[in-house]
Amino acid sequence: MSQYIYGYARVSTRQQDLARQLDLLEKYNCNEILTEKMTGTKSNRPELNRLKDKLRPGDIIVVESFSRLGRSTKDLIDLVNYFEEKNVKLISVKENFDATTPQGRLMMTVFQAFSQFERDLIVERTKEGLKSARARGRKGGRPKVGTKDITKAINLYNTREYSVKEIVEMTGISRATLYRYLNNDNN
Repeated sequence: MSQYIYGYARVSTRQQDLARQLDLLEKYNCNEILTEKMTGTKSNRPELNRLKDKLRPGDIIVVESFSRLGRSTKDLIDLVNYFEEKNVKLISVKENFDATTPQGRLMMTVFQAFSQFERDLIVERTKEGLKSARARGRKGGRPKVGTKDITKAINLYNTREYSVKEIVEMTGISRATLYRYLNNDNN
């Protein structure tokens, strides 16, 4: 297997400087360093996607820290799993992490446990919030649209005197609801 070393550096804003990360990555003799200036919360990071397309088994990716790579714990775990499936080694300098070592695999197991814990907490809080809302007499979901409003909207539409925007304003139903009922009548 050939071994190609990629560096990946990212800063969150155009004003931030990549120099510190680039200096660190150059110490690892990277064959190529891909850089990005965009917030980590964006799911579409073109340079990271380009890097993923270039990867071949045996390649190595070096990052300054996990915070430069993953948007969240789950995103980081997904990326590490992706690299493992591609037989690509990931090294994070700051965390002294190498995903191919026993310590690295242990860290990933801990990360995955925390990520699952985080998802479980979100589900639990959502259920508690819904239960609390129901106890106060609120129901979840979309508000019900009255049959009179639907009939009125369809009749206004059929006169061809009003725009859809005007009908929506007059009846209080949404554009999508109007079209859904119009399509059901045509079927």
